[in-house]
Amino acid sequence: MTKKIAVIKGDGIGPEITEQAIAVLDRVAEKFGHKFEYSYVLMGGCAIDETGEPLPKETVDICLESDSVLLGAVGGPKWDKGEGSKRPEAGLLGIRKALGLFANLRPARLFAPLKDACPLKDEITKDGLDLIIVRELIGGAYFGERTTVTENGITTANDCMTYSDFEIERIARVAFDLAKKRRGKVTSVDKANVLDTSRLWRKIVHEVAKDYPDTTLGDMLVDNTAMQLVHCPSQFDVIVTENLFGDILSDEASMITGSLGMIPSASLGEGSLGLYEPIHGSAPDIAGKDIANPIATILSAAMMLKYSFDMPREAEAIENAVAQVLEEGYRTADIMSAGCKQVSCSKMGRLITEKI
Repeated sequence: MTKKIAVIKGDGIGPEITEQAIAVLDRVAEKFGHKFEYSYVLMGGCAIDETGEPLPKETVDICLESDSVLLGAVGGPKWDKGEGSKRPEAGLLGIRKALGLFANLRPARLFAPLKDACPLKDEITKDGLDLIIVRELIGGAYFGERTTVTENGITTANDCMTYSDFEIERIARVAFDLAKKRRGKVTSVDKANVLDTSRLWRKIVHEVAKDYPDTTLGDMLVDNTAMQLVHCPSQFDVIVTENLFGDILSDEASMITGSLGMIPSASLGEGSLGLYEPIHGSAPDIAGKDIANPIATILSAAMMLKYSFDMPREAEAIENAVAQVLEEGYRTADIMSAGCKQVSCSKMGRLITEKI
């Protein structure tokens, strides 16, 4: 099978971690008889430097012509002083909208060998940690109308959180379909005691749930969810929530696993085209030092194989390779612990590649 992959290396450590993910994909192609063709495009700070725009039209066009998109990371202090539409993060929001990517999947899994890296007590994680957050990606406050007005010496800013019933229904169906393949439990997170958007959210999610009689649905307020993630994370299977809440909760869940460097993500739309990226940032302070953790990007490539290419065996091969390398005690600096062997970004990539 031949697949076209648009690659956005991005900024900071983006090129380093993306390089390791591509090496893993090449190994998968070799072992399973596939062919992956890569098109390298610009987005983020590097795109601003070269074209003046965080998301050039050529990048969007090539991504739309591809079967999937692999992204490293974008942003950095160098570009933080421009207006909002000219910052690297605008490219990220823009590509999601241009590709119609409304569902962000962020799994949080605690690998047994990384138990000591988890900041929670052993008794809290004794039942394991394996959940996935389904975040609505192109609605809510991040995409609502916004204004900043100064009158009589007082400046007022406004961000409008807006959701329609169809936006809620489609993200809810993603969550319920995913739960059917997992443990059959969905937790819908909102702030229905305060927000009208959350009241509509809860209403629509409950209507969708009627089509999934074998799946258990529970409602939870976002503040309680934040507490429960560190009190009893094993209670969660699939969490579905709106854009802003999902952004915050998924970062919290990632730290329970021990490091942001371990968490992949998938952004999906109506078809098979998806965008796959680690959830961590560009970490410009360690860029070029070959010490970044490439595992989140490598696991993002595994998600690409699973969700966009329908290659579950190949995805599992990557996941098993990661688990084996961790079991053997190899660690990058961010997950290093006593008695383990610290390795570079490139060395970690080679070790995982060799296990496939």
